[in-house]
Amino acid sequence: MDKKELTEQIFSKKTFLCVGLDTDTRKIPQHLLAEKDPIFAFNKAIIDATADFCIAYKPNLAFYEAAGIKGLAAFQKTVAYIKAFYPQHFIIADAKRGDIGNTSAMYARTFFDEYNVDALTVAPYMGEDSVTPFLSYTGKWVILLALTSNKGSHDFQLTTDNCGERLFEKVLKASQQWGTADNMMYVVGATQGKMFEDIRKVAPTHFLLVPGVGAQGGSLQEVCRYGMTTDCGLIVNSSRGIIYADSSKNFAAAAAEKARELQGEMACELAQL
Repeated sequence: MDKKELTEQIFSKKTFLCVGLDTDTRKIPQHLLAEKDPIFAFNKAIIDATADFCIAYKPNLAFYEAAGIKGLAAFQKTVAYIKAFYPQHFIIADAKRGDIGNTSAMYARTFFDEYNVDALTVAPYMGEDSVTPFLSYTGKWVILLALTSNKGSHDFQLTTDNCGERLFEKVLKASQQWGTADNMMYVVGATQGKMFEDIRKVAPTHFLLVPGVGAQGGSLQEVCRYGMTTDCGLIVNSSRGIIYADSSKNFAAAAAEKARELQGEMACELAQL
């Protein structure tokens, strides 16, 4: 999916919501544990319930790898299901990969050739040669960690050099020499608030993947006020706040309602552009 197609989806559906599929068998409704594949059964129900209100899904690989081979099989089935029944939805594998060049090349092959996701989160710490293998795939996206939503982001990402430039700003500036706004996005946590202004000074046209709305306390309105561009430029993720809205047999309906609420708020923000 290219940038134009992604933007068209956002404005036609009046939403820039991404549903995070952080599926934990210890948190899903207990009746699903009787299913042959509880993780996929949960994901399928969530996807079917929320597809009308979002433009993307983001399975977090940690939750699938924790279940071993069965978890990875559920991940692959989830991606295949979205591709088959909701092909207009953007699929982000949240795996935060990144290593020396030949290893990154294998990670890229895994996610873009084998799993066929649209985008992959990548850690930029090891520099250009750890990122460029992911950028060699036409029609695929790299989503670099820039300024994350966790408390520990302040430990390194906000440290400054002798000229007062912060580390996340160095990442934004350097990485724009490797990729473009047509194949690279950045992760910026919703909890960073007004810092989106600083992000936009350095990366004015790139899409931003924004986790942290909902359970982590980020404000959608604040994200939009400081981070939205004329073509939206945002994919806002909500995971726990949607998928674990209810633990009963009505979990899918509750997830749909939470997604509907966010879609309504997003429609209002888009209408102001």
